[in-house]
Amino acid sequence: MASSGLFFKDGKKRIDYILVYKKSSPQVEKRSTFEKNLRAEGLMLEREPAVTNSDIMFIKIHCPWETLCKYAERMNIRMPFRKKCYYTDWRSKTMGSLQRNIRELKSWLPRNPMKLDKEALPDLEETDCYTAPFSRARIHHFTINNKDSFFSNSTRSRIVHHMLQRTKYEDGKSKMGINRLLNNGTYEAAFPPHEGSHKSRHPIKTHGAQNHRHLLYERWARWGMWYKYQPLDLIRRYFGEKIGLYFAWLGWYTGMLIPAALVGLFVFLYGLFTMDSSQVSKEICEANETIMCPMCERNCTLQKLNESCIYAKVTHLFDNGGTVFFAIFMAIWATVFLEFWKRRRAVLTYDWDLIDWEDEEEELRPQFEAKYSQVERVNPITGKPEPFQPFPDKLSRLMVSVSGIFFMISLVLTAVFAVVVYRLVAMEQFASFKWYFIKKYWQFATSGTGVCINFMIIMSLNVVYEKVAYLLTDLEHPRTESEWENSFALKMFLFQFVNLNSSIFYIAFFLGRFAGRPGKYNKLFNRWRLEECHPSGCLIDLCLQMGVIMVLKQMWNNFMELGYPLLQNWWSRRKMKRRGQSVENKISLPQWEKDWNLQPMNLHGLMDEYLEMVLQFGFTTIFVAAFPLAPLLALLNNIIEIRLDAYKFVTQWRRPMPARATDIGIWYGILEGIGVLAVITNAFVIAITSDYIPRFVYAYKYGPCTDQGYRQEKCLKGYVNSSLSVFDLSELGMGYSGYCRYRDYRAPPWSSTPYEFTLQFWHVLAARLAFIIVFEHLVFGIKSFIAYLIPDIPKDLCDRMRREKYLVQEMMYEAELEHLQRERKKNGKQYHHEWP
Repeated sequence: MASSGLFFKDGKKRIDYILVYKKSSPQVEKRSTFEKNLRAEGLMLEREPAVTNSDIMFIKIHCPWETLCKYAERMNIRMPFRKKCYYTDWRSKTMGSLQRNIRELKSWLPRNPMKLDKEALPDLEETDCYTAPFSRARIHHFTINNKDSFFSNSTRSRIVHHMLQRTKYEDGKSKMGINRLLNNGTYEAAFPPHEGSHKSRHPIKTHGAQNHRHLLYERWARWGMWYKYQPLDLIRRYFGEKIGLYFAWLGWYTGMLIPAALVGLFVFLYGLFTMDSSQVSKEICEANETIMCPMCERNCTLQKLNESCIYAKVTHLFDNGGTVFFAIFMAIWATVFLEFWKRRRAVLTYDWDLIDWEDEEEELRPQFEAKYSQVERVNPITGKPEPFQPFPDKLSRLMVSVSGIFFMISLVLTAVFAVVVYRLVAMEQFASFKWYFIKKYWQFATSGTGVCINFMIIMSLNVVYEKVAYLLTDLEHPRTESEWENSFALKMFLFQFVNLNSSIFYIAFFLGRFAGRPGKYNKLFNRWRLEECHPSGCLIDLCLQMGVIMVLKQMWNNFMELGYPLLQNWWSRRKMKRRGQSVENKISLPQWEKDWNLQPMNLHGLMDEYLEMVLQFGFTTIFVAAFPLAPLLALLNNIIEIRLDAYKFVTQWRRPMPARATDIGIWYGILEGIGVLAVITNAFVIAITSDYIPRFVYAYKYGPCTDQGYRQEKCLKGYVNSSLSVFDLSELGMGYSGYCRYRDYRAPPWSSTPYEFTLQFWHVLAARLAFIIVFEHLVFGIKSFIAYLIPDIPKDLCDRMRREKYLVQEMMYEAELEHLQRERKKNGKQYHHEWP
C-alpha cells in the first residue's frame, strides 16, 4: 500500500496533500516554522526525497480523524446522516404506476447508447442522503460506516488546503498562508495527489476500476466516450464543484447547440437546393451583355456581369429566405439556453448540496496588504481591522486601467486599418497579375490573403493582450483573488473580443459603404481607391472572414490545449532519462513524484477554458445571419473540446485543489451581454449587409407583382437590372466608350439630375431603418417574454427543497431524542417518551 504512493511509509496514514521544496532553497527558517505550526494544528508530516532529483524534497501531509472533525465543524461542511425518503402523495402514487409501465416498455426498447453504464460507476452515497453541517457534539447523527471513507478525498484535501492557507510562518498578522510561501520560493508546489494511475493492465469490464481517476479516464476522458453523457457526479467528487460546474455548463452548451446546428444546416441546405432556381442568380448568370464598371483604377479590364455567376450562387447559400427566420431563432435560442441553464444549475446545486453554501470570507492578496498596510479599517464581515484602499487612489488606478484598455483597443483598430490598406494595395496588384486565374478571381485572392494576414495579427496580439491585462489588473491592486480573477477575465474578454471581431465588423458594416461612384470615387490618402463590394454583394466576404477565423482559431486552440501539455510532459520524461532513470524506474515511482512531473493547472484556473467557449458563443450568435454553419462548426468543436479537456485534466495535469462554487461567475453576465449584442448586429447584417431588404422593396414596390400583394421568385424578375445604375465610360478618360453598370440607386447620365440618388434608394433606406426597429423590438419582446415564462428554479425542485428542510428538522429532533433515551437507559434513569 505504501509503495502505491497514496500512504505514509506505515501503509496506514492516507496522504491528503503534497508540499514540494528544494533543499537548496534559503527559506529554511520560514519552512521550519510553518511545518511546526502545521503539526501544532494536528496535521502529520513525513518527508521523502525525490527519486529522480536529489535537490527535490517532498512533504506528505496526513490529516487525522480528530483534526478532520474539528475543521469540518469550523468550515460547516455538510455531511450525510440519513438516506433520502421521498414523500408520496396522490400525484406521486398515480405517477408511480405510470412510471412502472413506462419502465417496462423501455426494457423492450434498444438501450440508449448515450447513457453511462451505472453499474461501472461507484455508488455515490452522499447524492442520495440528507446532509447537515457537521458537528462533533452530534456526531452520532451522521452515517459513519468507516472513518477512513466518511470524508471523501476531495473533502480531506479541501480541509488541509484550508489549514495551509491560515497557518503562520512568521510573527505578524499577514505572515500566513501557503500562497505567500509559494510566491516567495519557500515551496515549489503544493497539490493534492491523484488517486493512483489512470491506466491499468487489466480491462475495466472484467476487473473493475482501480480508483476514481482510472474510472474517469475509462468512462469520460477516452475518445471512445465522445457520444456519451458526462459522469458529472464523479467529476464533482474528484475535481470539486467548481470544475464540475464548468463541465456541466460545457456539456449543456454543447447539447443546446444540436438544435441550433440542425436549423442552421437546414437553412444552408435550403439555400443549396434553391441556388439554381433563384431568380437573382439566374439573371446574373445570364447577363452576358451587361458590362460592369472597372473595380480598380489601373490595369482593370471591363468584366461582364455573368462572370460573377459563381459568387452569386455562393451568396445565395447564406442570403436566402431563411436568413431572417434563422436570426430570430438564434436570438430566442440564446435566451432559452441561458434561462434553462439557470434551471440546470439550480438542480446541480441541489444535488451537490450547495443550496445553503456561501463563499468563505477570502483572505487579502499579499500585494494588496503590502501596498495599503498603513491604512486600515474594520472589515464589516469579520469585525477585524484590515488594510483599506482609499477611494481617490482606487478611482485613479481604475482610470489608468480604463485608459490602457482603450489604448489596446485603438491598437486593434490600427491593425484592422493596416489590413484594409493591404487589401487596397493588393486589389490593384492581383487585378493586373500575369497569371490569368489570379487575375480572374482577384477579389477572392484579395479577401483570402487579407483574412490569413488578419488571423496572424490576431494570434500575435493575443500574446500581447495577456501581458497587458496582467499589468493593468495588478495596477488596480484588487483586494482578493476572486476580484483579481473577475477583473482579469473581463479585460481578456474585451481585448480578445475586439481583436477577433473588429475586422468582421468592418466587412459587415463599412466595406463598400463609402466607396463613392464611378468618376467620383473616394480615395485613401488621395492614392488608393476604397474597396467596393462584389457585384453579388458583400456577404460572401463576411462569410469567408468568419469561416476562416473560426475554423483556424478552433484548430489552433485544440492543438495548444493538447499539444503543449504533451510536449511539456515528454520533455520532463526526457530529462529523467538523462539523469539515468529508466522506464522501469519511472513506472515504479511513487504517485506524488509522478504528479510532480505533470503540468500544474493554469495560474488563472478555468479562465482560459471559459474564455475560449464564450468567444465561440459570440461567433455562434452575433453574425449568425451571415454564417448559418457557425453552430454546426461550434458543435463539432465542442464534442472534441469536452474530451480534450477531460484528457488534459485526468492525464496531463496535476490534480487541482477541489474548490466549491455555485455558478459560473462573471461569465454568465458576459453571455447575457453577447445575447443582447447578437440581436442588434443580426438586425444590421440583414438590413445593411445582405440584399434581403432591397429585394423585399423591389418585390412589393417595383417588381411585376406590385399589385398582387405576395412575393415569389417570379416577383423578383428584373431585380438585378433595377439594382444596377448606369455610367458613361467616356467620363473616365481611359479610352472606353459606351455605358457600364455599378451597384447603386442613382439616376442615369442622360437624366436631368445625373448620378443623384433615385426615389428607390430612399425607399430602400427607409425600409432598412424600419426593419432594424421592428426586428429589434420584436426579438427583444420575445426574449423578455420567454425569460419571464421560464422560472429560474423548477417548481418540483422548490417543493423538494422545502419538504427536505422540514424533514431534516424532524429527523434531527428524532435522532436527538433517540440518543438521549439510549443514554438514559444506559445510565439506568427512568425512561420518558416526552422531550426532556
